[in-house]
Amino acid sequence: MKLYTQLAPWWPLLSPPEDFAEEAGIYTRTIKKVAKGPVRTLLELGCGGGNNACYLAAEFELTLVDRAPEMLAVSRRLNPECEHCEGDMRTLRLNRTFDAVFIHDAIIYMTTEEDLRAVLETAALHCRAGGALVVMPDHTTETFAPTSGHGGNDEPDGRGARYLQWSWDPDATDTTYETAFSVMLRHADGHIETHTDHHTCGLFPRATWLRLCREAGFKAQIIPFEHSELEEGVCEMIGGKRER
Repeated sequence: MKLYTQLAPWWPLLSPPEDFAEEAGIYTRTIKKVAKGPVRTLLELGCGGGNNACYLAAEFELTLVDRAPEMLAVSRRLNPECEHCEGDMRTLRLNRTFDAVFIHDAIIYMTTEEDLRAVLETAALHCRAGGALVVMPDHTTETFAPTSGHGGNDEPDGRGARYLQWSWDPDATDTTYETAFSVMLRHADGHIETHTDHHTCGLFPRATWLRLCREAGFKAQIIPFEHSELEEGVCEMIGGKRER
């Protein structure tokens, strides 16, 4: 996927960290509410460019994991005080536990129940008893609707980036949907570069999420995601306490 490899150096323009302040605050409050006892250490699986982490780091001691070294490089520049590890969230084994595990939208690249189960098992192995799991998929089956969106930003040196995102579900009977991106990059010398990127993403009903969380050892629930820029019910989190 070009967005996370070839185009990773442009990530801060495509997805500016300053856009995540309110969102990260929601995750911080939810993690503290779900966990039993204080939360000091936090493992984030699929940290991407570290946009949430730059706010979460004010509250927690973070270990950030991503499978794309290009995205880890972006996050290291933004979050130099955090520990960074390259790894796949399905197979990662750090051989230590944390007070909480957080998974943002990178979870959407799990397209089968087998993949999703593997990630939740990874989360369980790294979460202490009573610790919190908070997951933020872009959609559950119940909340999915075809969408399009756009964004981007500019730098004082003349560089700029814009994208158009389009998501749809060609087969409502399976566990995937499709997302396409069209990206325009303006270099400092003014020349324009264009790219397209096509992602297949996972889509699971609430019942599947809750069942797999339970099988992994979490007592989970669906938690509303209440953000000032989103309509009620558009997004929701899965939160669970580690029981065993």
